[in-house]
Amino acid sequence: MDIRSELHKAQLFQNLELLANQIVEGFISGIHKSPFHGFSAEFAEHKIYNPGESTKHIDWKLFAKTDRLYTKRYEDETNLRCHMILDNSASMYYPEVKQLAIDNLNKIGFGVLAIAALMNVLKKQRDAVGLSIYSDSYNFHAAEKSSERHFQMLFSKLNDVSGAAHSSSTTETYTYLHQIAEKIHRRSLIFLFSDMFQTEKEEAQLFEALRHLKYNKHAVVLFHLLDHKHELNFNFENTPKRFVDVETGTHIDLYADNIRNAYNEKIGQYQEDLKLKCAQYRIKYVDVDVRSNFSKVLNTFMTERQKFS
Repeated sequence: MDIRSELHKAQLFQNLELLANQIVEGFISGIHKSPFHGFSAEFAEHKIYNPGESTKHIDWKLFAKTDRLYTKRYEDETNLRCHMILDNSASMYYPEVKQLAIDNLNKIGFGVLAIAALMNVLKKQRDAVGLSIYSDSYNFHAAEKSSERHFQMLFSKLNDVSGAAHSSSTTETYTYLHQIAEKIHRRSLIFLFSDMFQTEKEEAQLFEALRHLKYNKHAVVLFHLLDHKHELNFNFENTPKRFVDVETGTHIDLYADNIRNAYNEKIGQYQEDLKLKCAQYRIKYVDVDVRSNFSKVLNTFMTERQKFS
């Protein structure tokens, strides 16, 4: 079965903006269970009080509700520049999904919805958002803007991605990350959504490209998208299976149990190396299971936005 032909049949997220809004509203309605309790309705207009700052703008009503100190944020303080980067390579269309749904996503579907949800929040805060998409080429770039027309254009582009067909081809992620870094001139909060799959010989180049994203004092968050059940844990039944590289088309026939331990060791070491490089370059690394909900992405956004301000 070729998931790309299935994806090409129809636009999978007919009203992406509405779905993104539902995700954000669902997150906010359950936010009382998180450390942001009491912060939900006003998080776009407040920031955590840092000792030493003026107490002039502390919101004492919010303090009474939360027992935490927040200062009011004014319109000229809330605006920031945020750039989303989406890996649209063939490997991002795993696992095979006949029909994308909120509880049945592959990596590209998760990435599209996560970006749309973040854009929903940023739009309400009147922040400027940009978008870059790459696969086997640098497919799309839009600089950071905050107009309604711009947001609608980005939602439309993301919707197109969710329903696009992709042929098998290799992707040099590091090449496009360098190109994207050169295009983002003003200090921005950058979110990269990728499974970060490259060949071993390209790992050093990939890590160097991540370092390049940090130039110009950008703050960078890497959302490492994986299907934990299969890609991380190699949890397949021990029956004869054909494993196909979706980017090169090469395949191998084997029993999962015969290579599971070696695979787990290899993928575990690669992930650990990626985490260490991100820490070295002061990039926020976030491991995301595409079978999970969007709370980790949204919580990370809220935390990083407060640090960035």
